[in-house]
Amino acid sequence: MDSVEDGRVKPIDILLVEPNPGDTRLFTESFKDGSITNQIYAVGDGESALEFLHQRGEYESVPQPDIILLNFKLPGTSGEDVLARLRGDPKFSEIPVVVLTSSEVEEDIVRSNGVDADHYLQKPVESEDFVDFVQSIEAFWLTIVRDSSK
Repeated sequence: MDSVEDGRVKPIDILLVEPNPGDTRLFTESFKDGSITNQIYAVGDGESALEFLHQRGEYESVPQPDIILLNFKLPGTSGEDVLARLRGDPKFSEIPVVVLTSSEVEEDIVRSNGVDADHYLQKPVESEDFVDFVQSIEAFWLTIVRDSSK
């Protein structure tokens, strides 16, 4: 999952907003197992995601992410609130957001609430399925890069 900048391919910065430490570890390991050389930053709640995006506090020196993987079931500030704030701020509105759901039912509920995500993906249940899951995120990213370069 790289982007093209001035004719060069560069790794992308990914912000993972995931409250489950086990899933965060599986995401991180799956990116490594898939030989994907991107930088993954992980936070566990909505408020930390907003702090990261606004580069405040402990996140003041982090880069703006190229893509956000957002779990909707977050403690405190919900994923829906995070996404609404992103879409309402011109500085962040162009960052692609992939909403992570745990089931088709949850995805249907999220979609029925009119959530303005770029893509929805169901998180895998089995740890061995995470590499395929990460590859589907990579395919989504490559589609965005191709579409934006036209």
